[in-house]
Amino acid sequence: MDRYVLLLKTPRGYDVSPIREELRNFLKERHPEIKAEVHRCIGLTADVVILYNGGVVLIKRKHEPFKDHYALPGGFVEYGETVEEAAVREAKEETGLDVRLLRLVGVYSDPNRDPRGHTVTTAFLAVGFGDLKAGDDAKEVHVVPIDEALELPLAFDHRRILGDALSLR
Repeated sequence: MDRYVLLLKTPRGYDVSPIREELRNFLKERHPEIKAEVHRCIGLTADVVILYNGGVVLIKRKHEPFKDHYALPGGFVEYGETVEEAAVREAKEETGLDVRLLRLVGVYSDPNRDPRGHTVTTAFLAVGFGDLKAGDDAKEVHVVPIDEALELPLAFDHRRILGDALSLR
């Protein structure tokens, strides 16, 4: 069985019951071979703590939430992609760097870690190679001395992730 998701983005607390019934009735009438279920979704992301040129790589976010805040490079895992592949891809897209993943830092699943909704991230410690260049969702990219990085205003729960990663070195 193939599975597809129709993603509905609603305001917090929005009652989707009427929409659920309309979709079920539509499918029952037009496509009876398809079964529709409505579940709340959890987003899956990958974040990367990149060690590079004696510091840690941070991006400045181009978009909300946390626009103009510093953050770890990372983003949503795409269908058919492993979290490791997503971490490498997101690092390249946002920083221009190729990375070698060293180890898993942890899995962070606080339902309130992302104001857009319940998002679980897998965070990795990595070493970066190549030329630094901001791209994709990154407004800017910086190499910050390790001792200064934890003092910056970081987005999401990235201060905790960064602290956990640096304790593993």
